[in-house]
Order: sequence, then C-alpha cells, then structure tokens
Amino acid sequence: MRQGGRLGVDIGGTFTDVALEAGGQRYSAKILTTPEAPERAVLEAIGVVLHEAVLGPGDLSIIIHGTTLATNAIIERKGAKTALLTTEGFRDTIEIRHENRFEQYDVNIDLPPPLVPRRLRFPVRERVDAGGRVLVPLDEAALLPLADRLAAERIESIAIGFLHSFTNPAHERRAGEILAERLPDVPITLSSEVSPEMREYERFSTACANAYIQPLISRYLANLETLLHREGFMCPLFLMLSGGGLTAVETAIRFPVRLVESGPAGGAIFASEIARQCRLDKVLSYDMGGTTAKICLIDELKPQTSRAFEVARIYRFKKGSGLPLRIPVIEMVEIGAGGGSVARVDRLKRIVVGPNSAGADPGPACYGRGGTAPTVTDADLLLGRIDPTGFSGGRMALDRGAAEAAMQQEVAEPLALAVELAALGVSEIVDENMANAARVHAIESGKDARGRILVAFGGAAPLHAARLAEKLGLDRVLVPSYAGVGSAVGFLRAPIAYEIVRSALQRLDQFDPAAANALLAAMRAEAEPIIRRGAGDAPLTETRSAFMRYRGQGHEIAVPLPTRTYHDDDTAILRAVFEEAYRRLYSRIIPGVEVEILSWVLLLSAPSPSETAAAPPPSEPHTPQPARRRPVFDPETGEFIEVAIYERRDLLPGAFIPGPAVIVEDETSTVVSRLFDAHIDAFGYIELLRHV
Repeated sequence: MRQGGRLGVDIGGTFTDVALEAGGQRYSAKILTTPEAPERAVLEAIGVVLHEAVLGPGDLSIIIHGTTLATNAIIERKGAKTALLTTEGFRDTIEIRHENRFEQYDVNIDLPPPLVPRRLRFPVRERVDAGGRVLVPLDEAALLPLADRLAAERIESIAIGFLHSFTNPAHERRAGEILAERLPDVPITLSSEVSPEMREYERFSTACANAYIQPLISRYLANLETLLHREGFMCPLFLMLSGGGLTAVETAIRFPVRLVESGPAGGAIFASEIARQCRLDKVLSYDMGGTTAKICLIDELKPQTSRAFEVARIYRFKKGSGLPLRIPVIEMVEIGAGGGSVARVDRLKRIVVGPNSAGADPGPACYGRGGTAPTVTDADLLLGRIDPTGFSGGRMALDRGAAEAAMQQEVAEPLALAVELAALGVSEIVDENMANAARVHAIESGKDARGRILVAFGGAAPLHAARLAEKLGLDRVLVPSYAGVGSAVGFLRAPIAYEIVRSALQRLDQFDPAAANALLAAMRAEAEPIIRRGAGDAPLTETRSAFMRYRGQGHEIAVPLPTRTYHDDDTAILRAVFEEAYRRLYSRIIPGVEVEILSWVLLLSAPSPSETAAAPPPSEPHTPQPARRRPVFDPETGEFIEVAIYERRDLLPGAFIPGPAVIVEDETSTVVSRLFDAHIDAFGYIELLRHV
C-alpha cells in the first residue's frame, strides 16, 4: 500500500468526527451528522481536514470508517422487511428465547420483539442432528412456492437458520441457492456463515440481525464509495469491526452485523494505545459523545473482549433484556448518557436523563436548530462549563437563552428549583448513571473499577471526567490530545484483522489432533484472503483460543491456545491451560471431571500501525497564566464563581493548573474540579491528580 495520509471517519448519532495523519502531523474535525444522508457529513468533514492540511484526495493512502448506522437501525427498527426460514417446529425460537426472566419480580416484564414477526417466519421440512447427520432431507420442492410467497410479500432480505447447521451447512446452502435463483435481487444470510456456533437462539438472532440491516448498509457503503470516487478519492476504504479489526467493504456488506458497535470499538483501541504509550496496566476507558457514553475495562494494554453481546436492551443494565448477537466484540457497557441525552421530570418528581437523545437534528436546545427539550449539553452550558462563543472551535454559536428556557420549563418549574440547580441536577444524574454503569460492568466482569486510571475522550467526556472519578473513587484522570475525536484516532491504530469462530465438540480424553489441525487450517484459509485484500504481503499474526468447560456445565470460558500443530500428547497441555483460566476466574478447579472444547477461535491480523515515538524528557514545572476568566457554577457553594480558563493549545508540558479551572480546545473542554489539579505531561496530555 503506497505511503500517504491515513484518515479515520467516525459517524456518531450527533457528530461526525474525522482524524487525519499525514506528514507527521495530525488534523481533526467535528461536524454535525446528517441523519438523512450520513455520507454528506463524511465528505464535508473530510474536506475540512484536507483543506487544513493543504492536501488533496489523491494524497490519501487509506480511509478507515466506523459507524453507528447498523446499531441505530436495529434500535430504531428501521431495517429491511426480513423473512426467516427455519427448521420445521422451530419457527418461534427467536420469540421463545431462553424463557429466562431477567427481571425476576416484574409481572409486566417487557421483552424486545423479534426483528422478524411471526407471519414472516416460515418453517421448512429438514433435520440435521447435533453430529451433522441428515435425519430428514431438505424438502426442495416446498421452497419454490415459498419463494413466490416471499416475492408477493415484497421481502427485502432473507435469513436462513436451520437446526445444527453449524455442524453441517449443506441444507442452508442448498436452500440459499434455490431462493437466490428465484429472487436474485434479495440478499440472503445463512446462519452457518454469519455465526457458525452452537445455541440456535443466538445463532438465529444474529442471522436475523444481519439480514435486517444488510440492504441498508449495502446501499450506504455503495453510495459512499461512489461519492468518494466521484470526488477523486481512489484509496481503499476499510470498515472498523466490532471486534477491533479492519475489513474490506465486500466483507462488511456480506456481514454488516459485525459493524454493530464499530465506532465505540475505535474508542477502546484509542484508550489501549494511550495505555501502551503511558505504560498503564489498569485503565477505565470512558467515551462520552453526543448520544451515548461507553465504559470499557482495559487490562495489560488490551481491551476486554467477548464473542457475544446484546443490542437494543429494554432495561438499561439488565442482561437478557436485549437482542443477542453472536459476533466478536470489544466488551463494554453503553448507556444513553451523551451530550444530547434529553432530561425530564417523571411522575415521581425525579430527574431522568436519557436514553432518548436530541441527536444532531434538532439537537440540544442551545444549538438553535428547533430543539425544545433540555439536554446534558444545555446543562453544561448553563453551568458555565462550555463557552457559548467557542463551541466546536467557534464554528457553532450556542444559544444560552434557548437552553435556559428549555431547562426552566421541563425541569426547574416542575421541581420548583432555580434553573442553575436544575442544570446541576441533570449533570449529577447523568454522572451517577455512568458511575453506576461502570460499577456494574466491572462486577459482572469479575473485576474492580477502583484503582484504575480513567482515560476520558469523546466530545463530552472531559467535561464530566473529574466528577465521574470522584464518584468511583479514582485518583487519576488522563485526557489525551485529540480527545474530542478519540474514536476516529483509534481507527488509525487498528490492525487489519478478522476473527473466525467454529463450533466443533472435542472431549480432551478423546482428543483428535488431526481433526483440530484440519479445522484450524480451514479457518485460516477462510480468514487469510480477507486480510490480504488490505494487508498485501505483510506478515500475519495468528492467535488461537477455545471455549472450554467441564463436561456437564452449561457455559464455557475463553482459554488461550498455543499456535502450532497439535499432537496426541497435547491433551495434558490443553487441560493445564484450561485449569489455569478456570482457577483465575473461580479460584478453584474441579478434579476428576472431564474437560471438553466447544468452539475454536482463530484471529488473523496484520501489524498494527502504532505510534512509536518515545516520550520527550520531563519539562520544568511551571504555572501558566490563564487566557481569561468566566463564571462557572460551584456545586460546593451553590453559586457562580470566577474560574480560570486556559487554552489547551497554549499549554506546554510541565504546566501546573490548580483546580477549579476549565481547559478549552476546539472539540471539547476539560473541567478541573476543586478536588483535582491538572498537569500537562510529557506527551501533552492533561493529567488530573486528586489532592492528597
């Protein structure tokens, strides 16, 4: 791949962020997303950074793109009209779910409705057993009139999910071929391709989600590529995956479900890079944008990962209340607590913030674009944390009067509060929501949020980072450079990578090394062409793991495996690595019980384009003069006080800034509370340290 500028683009619910690295310099831009045509904001933002860098379209070597479009389409139910073909007798699997009650005592419990309604779920006569043996042949003749019915229903996308197809996909493939002949313009998703793992509910749910968003994502990416080529961009376009790797457009169109949470994945990679650069072992990544806030645990420079997660949860923190997706993903908790999250007073006279957002259109009331609901951004403006004339580098003037009117009507008057106290209440509620989400996420992961370094980025996170650290008992906060466009910068650090998972049961007492080697070789053969499209002849790294359990257990744990050819005498080694992982999680093992492997995982990746610059030597401590002062609301006294305001671009390494203060930059502002002082470290990052 030729040398040139590298550009990352992150489309959020409120803002579209762009980061460009060229000639040893970094440039960034943040503009409002255009929901009706997201590609328009992409081109506008790219134009802004290219103009600043004095570059043209031909000077770029790669464009890396992440988006929340897939996630939003599922949450807002704006995907394609989708049909599901499934094994006779299993039509209602995606509605029956696991029959678990995630809210034990709620007699009126709400469950997320399936993406495919019952009238569009069609049973097909066929049956394969758990070993892959055909019990009932596929009724091919019945598929022909079914294809006509699908055409009459004007189905836009089809998912095929047959029982045990992960062991023998022949029936799914044949059904797909027959339907493709009769319905050539309708995309078809096979569950054996999108999620070839055991547990039919999760597999069917993932296949339905992939089919549901495939036409939307396919049209969007095709339009974006056409527009980019029309504007003279001939460099390759890559998409960020939810697992933290990059892939080509063709793969993203085939498996768009892997783009769900691709934007937040870039943020986790950004925080991991900061951890590597600053040698931080335990990090709490905190990404707060305009629509949501994301919390991710990073240990030993790696973000926590998973092979499954839920989207569109009905209950904010309740596992099981969303739609399960079985894909590789960077594990994080995401809540509706962004700058655009709407505040209101409920029937119990409580302030409630989110999860609904004002988005980019109309946006918060202070944007002056027709929004009338108070948001977190409106609250921050009323508290003096945001400069109304310097927002987004001065490109967008904020209307304080509109923010005050919205807060007065929706929060202050119902609670008989002064508008400043109402704004403080909104801010406190959103900060407590994030703190609670971080605690719950850490506990569910078997970890502790305490004792970590908070790395804050995203347009709104630095405004709330100090208060979040106070609530979590953290003593150190790091706000890196370009924090306002952190996810877009993270895209530039992501490797071209692809992960494949295959379910293939093996008991260790009957371990078949030849079968394991053949399976892993086939997985690599499938992954390598995908990687080579973007990595060329670069050396590739193969990482293996397996999901293992004691025989008889209901769920399994992730276990790292050696990357080499396996032999008969590897049984003891595989059992040892399983027991090491099991003991780390549960502080014990179970002697005398056989161990089995359920699924095999292969991750193939090209080298990461990490920054290699070492930190410059420490600078002499000094106290800079503030650029100006302005009133900022002080929660301790309940009054506005004059606070020093510093321009981040004027601060040099070694600068010491006592709290309270505000450090402003084009894409965000960092609030230094009374309990913290700010230091500018050798990398130019803002480091908040709690008073001893």
